[in-house]
Amino acid sequence: MKTDEFDYELPKELIAQTPLEKRSESKLLVMDRTTGRLVHEHFYNIINYLNKGDALVINDTKVIPARLIGEKEDTGAVIELLLLKEIESNVWECLAKPQKRLKEGTIISFGEGLLKAEVIKIKAEGITHVKLLYNGILMEILDKLGAMPLPPYIHEKLDDKDRYQTVYAKNYGSAAAPTAGLHFTNELLKQIEEKGINIVHITLHVGLGTFRPVMQEDVTKHVMHTEEYIVTQEAADKLNEVRKKGGRIVAVGTTSVRTLETILSNNNEFVPCHGETNIFIYPGFKFKAVDALITNFHLPKSTLVMLVSAFSSKENILNAYNIAVKNKYRFFSFGDAMFIGDLK
Repeated sequence: MKTDEFDYELPKELIAQTPLEKRSESKLLVMDRTTGRLVHEHFYNIINYLNKGDALVINDTKVIPARLIGEKEDTGAVIELLLLKEIESNVWECLAKPQKRLKEGTIISFGEGLLKAEVIKIKAEGITHVKLLYNGILMEILDKLGAMPLPPYIHEKLDDKDRYQTVYAKNYGSAAAPTAGLHFTNELLKQIEEKGINIVHITLHVGLGTFRPVMQEDVTKHVMHTEEYIVTQEAADKLNEVRKKGGRIVAVGTTSVRTLETILSNNNEFVPCHGETNIFIYPGFKFKAVDALITNFHLPKSTLVMLVSAFSSKENILNAYNIAVKNKYRFFSFGDAMFIGDLK
């Protein structure tokens, strides 16, 4: 299976640069998982595709203002760090740019010394381990000094940091937003609950595993980076109850899919757990947990377009993407959405 098989043509003007004024007014392309039949909708009508007794699984991770611009203390050279995840107390894995200017022991200063980072390990692919040095509460300092880690294809400034957070984000830890959830408003979630749909919170902190490009020609040789996930006893119990009663598990975003499928790949039911996953889902994968999926439109040749192709088929997904292009849908993080499931 070749990476190039998951490519498609996308005009640059369809890459959404800013979020819509109202989250739920984005377009929604509804696709029958089996037949590929398509229906054009708006996201505020997602409730029509959710049934009483279903579980809507949302990832409540919160994006860290993780992009930091600082200076080397010895030379004043400008260094950019993107914090990815904390691997032990105050020691963070990050992407450093330009990494070639760094060596073990280098001190980088941010905000005139309000925060400092000491380089303790240089790794491949720009990955660097740093020890953060500061006084006070780290998240408060990052709120003051850091910027939202918007993807490189977004060139517009984001005026409101909260627009790169879901309305239900609560657990800091992500280097990118779980963007399928950006379409929900509190009002829409309330309507969904009132219909008798169970809203289940899980957490997967988005890191390199989700957004690192596939560099291998052969899909099967790509190795995913690990990402931390948490599923509580309450969430596991609710998911098991929904399945027992015949309800569907509707995952919001590929991060929710990867968390749920990781758990069921090792168990016959949902269990509370806290661990790391590097699960890579591509065509041929046998889904055990997820019955329907809400997702955005993903980058060509990415692990995410491979995942949604596995959930339906490569042919169905690429056809849907081509039709979305013809109908001027907005793509990627601030773009429009898809619902993929079995339609009546």
